[in-house]
Amino acid sequence: MRTTRAGASAIITDADRTELQALAGQLAAGYQPAGWQPVASSPHTRVARNDERQLYYKEFLSRSPAESLKARLRGSRADRARRNADALLLAGIEAPRSVHWGTLPGGTQYLFSASVPGQRLDHWLRDAAAAPTAANRDARRALLAALGAFIGRIHAAGFIHGDLRPGNVLVDQRGDFFQFALLDNERNRRKSPPPGRMLLRNLMQLNMLPANVLCRTDRMRFFRAWRSHLLEYSTPELKLLAAEAYRWSVRRMATPATRLSAQPGPPTDPQ
Repeated sequence: MRTTRAGASAIITDADRTELQALAGQLAAGYQPAGWQPVASSPHTRVARNDERQLYYKEFLSRSPAESLKARLRGSRADRARRNADALLLAGIEAPRSVHWGTLPGGTQYLFSASVPGQRLDHWLRDAAAAPTAANRDARRALLAALGAFIGRIHAAGFIHGDLRPGNVLVDQRGDFFQFALLDNERNRRKSPPPGRMLLRNLMQLNMLPANVLCRTDRMRFFRAWRSHLLEYSTPELKLLAAEAYRWSVRRMATPATRLSAQPGPPTDPQ
């Protein structure tokens, strides 16, 4: 199997499929074939990666007995992950390209997908906050404006990500340009226009970063770029969504054990 720089499959032969099916059996059994490393994931998946081959393996473990019924109605989680990633790619939105998929003995499904270049958004922002230089400050401002435009275009196209945490957004910085990609797309939905409640949830998920990583002005820089793409909503409606998303994220992060050092009140417009 040959791959491009981004890991997208160029040629998949019958031999490739046979090899990947055998690899899936080994990974599912707990073996670690040469070149493969386990990746931390939820209790309902098993994930591994191969950096040299630019491939990820994801096994979709059963969540509950109701999972099979849901699969009959909406498709399995593996099918939805593949279908939703394809829909994003068709719309010009970067996501992992599916390479090979199948079913293991016992009915568990798996998916091999191509790696996407980039760093997790939360890691990028934490690294920038840890070194508060003028260059990092300028880069952070540029990234947040670009990210707001990216998420705004996604929402304007009717896509609602199922779990838009910063860890599910990849950032590939190329000089002054930022390329973004979406991971874990199995729970995505598409509705046009997107319901306000779904937009609110996505915004809250992206806001789940403490104030020492993302201040109120940083957040508003993102919101201003985001709302410029949502023509179905009025400016007051979008401002209300932004303010409520901020409050909701602060409430969720401010637990008795770990108090968030966030400034009170909604984000303010940057100067």
